[in-house]
Amino acid sequence: MNIGGLTFDNKEKWIVTGAAGFIGSHLVDFLLQNNQEVVGIDNFMNGKKENIDFIKKNNSHLLDNFLFFEEDIRSLKIDKLFKGADYVLHQAALGSVPRSFLEPQLFNDININGFINVFNAANAASVKNFVYASSSSVYGDKNNLPQVEDQIGTPLSPYALSKRADEICASFLETSMNVYGLRYFNVFGARQDPNGAYAAVIPKWISGFLDDKDIEVNGDGTISRDFCYIDNVVQANILAALNKKNCLTPEILNIAYGSRTTLTELSALIKNIITEEFNKSPKSKIINKEQRKGDILHSYANIDKARQTISYEPTHSVKDGLVELISNLSN
Repeated sequence: MNIGGLTFDNKEKWIVTGAAGFIGSHLVDFLLQNNQEVVGIDNFMNGKKENIDFIKKNNSHLLDNFLFFEEDIRSLKIDKLFKGADYVLHQAALGSVPRSFLEPQLFNDININGFINVFNAANAASVKNFVYASSSSVYGDKNNLPQVEDQIGTPLSPYALSKRADEICASFLETSMNVYGLRYFNVFGARQDPNGAYAAVIPKWISGFLDDKDIEVNGDGTISRDFCYIDNVVQANILAALNKKNCLTPEILNIAYGSRTTLTELSALIKNIITEEFNKSPKSKIINKEQRKGDILHSYANIDKARQTISYEPTHSVKDGLVELISNLSN
């Protein structure tokens, strides 16, 4: 499995928190297929056991390199799992803006206290590089486009606030590790949940178009996002972890494709791909609903800093990613 020409000089030990989640499971899968030693941690609050089953089935000949622990990132028991680790990819978090308004204390506890616990465990183990998932939601009410890392506004949800708190904590906690916070912009790809109240829009809409169900659009369709395919995010995590340059202070990097797509454009693109590439004419209707509380209007990343700092270069456009994803879902 190759993404963006990434190569590994040696076999090393990686910790992946949130290993049963959407992004975490892709990271574990990629690392195992490149003969790395991986310790996965997840308590299945968000992650799915099916993702761990997929990893084991897809890497059946490499399972000696994989250990999985059903643990909570808030538990002090995870410290021992970090012994001898070279890199940490911290993906575990609660990630729904709507849900964060209903359970702000839980989001605070997991996304902030859990983050600090993982950070301290990694620091005590003297890992080389610590990479964690932040979010484009930290830009809040700052509407300057494209969004640049040092220009942020007021967070619009408890979720966004928790991710901004992680960035601030990382800047204050003493460490010898190189620390990279990756601000993800609307990641999509295989194994992303299309069901439930907090399902991500792309798998939900693909499933809807394939099944001729109505497509619900929050707002009037002019809301725009910088959608980023999962392979681009995997690439960014590995590049940050393997970057040998010593950081004087923690780095924050936008991880996106670097383009804007409105929800109207996205629905049309998905429908067209299904029609042209897969010979099906969806009969779904578009239904506009009220805009969700806490959602930013537009996201569009300037990715120059990631290019300069870790040599990040997206391999998949939005269309490339959609074609690959729909192909996987329709088989």
